[in-house]
Amino acid sequence: MGVEQRKRDDQQELTDEVDFKIVLARQIFDYDLRRQESTFTDEEESKCRTDIVEKLKEREMGPVYERVCAQLGWDVDDMVLSSMKEVNEKKIQELDDAITNAKENEGEMEVRDAMVSKADYYAQVGDQSKAGEAFEEAVGKTAGAGPKLDLSFSLLRLHLSLRDWVAYKKELEKAWDLCSKGGDWERKNKLKVYEALYLMATRQFEGAAELFLNSIATFTATELMSYESCVFYTVVLAVVSLDRPALLAKVVENPEILAAIDAVPHLRELLTSLYQCQYALFFKSLVEISDVIKADMLLHPHYRYYLKEARVVVYSQYLQSYKSVKMTGMASAFGVSVDFIDDELSNLIVEGRLPAKLDRVDGVIYTTRPDPKNAAYQQTIRQGDHLLNKLQKLSKLTDVE
Repeated sequence: MGVEQRKRDDQQELTDEVDFKIVLARQIFDYDLRRQESTFTDEEESKCRTDIVEKLKEREMGPVYERVCAQLGWDVDDMVLSSMKEVNEKKIQELDDAITNAKENEGEMEVRDAMVSKADYYAQVGDQSKAGEAFEEAVGKTAGAGPKLDLSFSLLRLHLSLRDWVAYKKELEKAWDLCSKGGDWERKNKLKVYEALYLMATRQFEGAAELFLNSIATFTATELMSYESCVFYTVVLAVVSLDRPALLAKVVENPEILAAIDAVPHLRELLTSLYQCQYALFFKSLVEISDVIKADMLLHPHYRYYLKEARVVVYSQYLQSYKSVKMTGMASAFGVSVDFIDDELSNLIVEGRLPAKLDRVDGVIYTTRPDPKNAAYQQTIRQGDHLLNKLQKLSKLTDVE
């Protein structure tokens, strides 16, 4: 179900003019995932592989073709690669000639436009290093924070398609620096989405959720993803990041989210079941949504982590209402076996993720809520002891009696 959902999303994103490099990167990811999981028939694998190569040839993406062959273990077709390189070199020569002509016969604006065209072409074909150099030169000829930000967005999309998060972070910092010098409201809002993707990809879910929520009402970053994809990311991240009151105010009752939430099956059930404490339905929805998360290029590396965090959230919410509860009662509420609950809670309690204790003999779970006043008192005592130790050491050094 997850791969099929991703295919539908890709078709929607092509309609929404998502950057082709990102759509293609997702298709390559889907191919690699299905190959690893052996869900391809020979015919499907051959068809998908041919489709990817044809798209690379159509867009003259020689550098990407080399990378993909190395990544997926494909044999490089020397004729195909040579043909793409020849086209790339010819096009770059034409763009260099245009820059030279602009410098000799036209004004600064025309020179800048010619430089941007060259940088855009390097980005289009996936030549990351040369694209970076070309965009740097184009920025030097560009006046105003807004147009410079547009160039930064182009480079960020290239880094995203390659999932080079180190380069992405560096460019993101440059973009925010430009914003601080006068970026307009629309570009600032768009940059929040670019940063949210970075935070999500690097497992900083809370920050990513906040940025997505800030951007959802005025979402314009359609070059990155469809609006429906943005809603999907917002909801799944909010589920593991927001407390129950915030979830209600920012997500459950958010009209922009509700208008598009049904584009992903079971997403509405995941959200509402958590808020309404329908724990068995939440577990069923989580299983369905997990397929979509696993098939997503950016969330896939965090698939197991996300499922664990979602379970911690829902267990904590359930236990918060009790001082003690029978394991049979909790298992019934979640629609699972007692043994499953026993194994789950045992591991999470040992890891310090749940404030509870298990009595296996009586089959009872006791919650151990921290006492804020007692915790503050203990912290004060520890700080006082630390201070006294320092004073004693100081007195020895200074011979103070």
